Amino acid sequence: MDNQGSLVVVSGFSGAGKGTVMKALISRYDNYALSVSATTRAPREGETDGKEYFFKTHQAFEDMIERDELIEYAQYVNNYYGTPKEYVFSNIQAGKDVLLEIEIQGALKVKKKFPETMLVFIMPPSAEELKRRLIGRGTEDMDTINARLKRAGEEAEDIPKYDYVIVNDTVDRCVEELHTLIQSQRARVENHREFISRVQKDVKHLTSDEG
Repeated sequence: MDNQGSLVVVSGFSGAGKGTVMKALISRYDNYALSVSATTRAPREGETDGKEYFFKTHQAFEDMIERDELIEYAQYVNNYYGTPKEYVFSNIQAGKDVLLEIEIQGALKVKKKFPETMLVFIMPPSAEELKRRLIGRGTEDMDTINARLKRAGEEAEDIPKYDYVIVNDTVDRCVEELHTLIQSQRARVENHREFISRVQKDVKHLTSDEG
């Protein structure tokens, strides 16, 4: 299918602002779909099946694993979390660019399984700014913040495995840069195979007519 959407995996250090950037991107443009994960945890008050998560029983989730119906999945505190293929690829085929926000190891697994996936890493302008943002949230003590900074140092080793890096100095600029980057994927040759094939045939037909 020509000009279908892209699968875009967005990662970033805790405190880099990737969640804020993605929310702003989706609210500003209508061609994006935020991937909805499946989980076996119970719905929290106000959560709706198919909106925040697809809520599954453990058996139903394990059946999805068995049938290879997930792009990626992981298990945390006795519950499964994963990304359903059907939701992602139905949106891509409909022309939507699907955003998936996951951590680095999950992102690299998706890239290995689906090489056409676009990996984007959102970074703060500096390590000092990252620490300032974490402290500024006012939700964690310094021990937790230092643990997050240590984790960021470990995660930084894998950044070169990503396709693109965007510095989140201001949300507006970061959103526009991310949007431009994703939309540029629509010009890729792989996204226009049918059109290219049609033009190739038409050109050959014109040449044969002239002959």
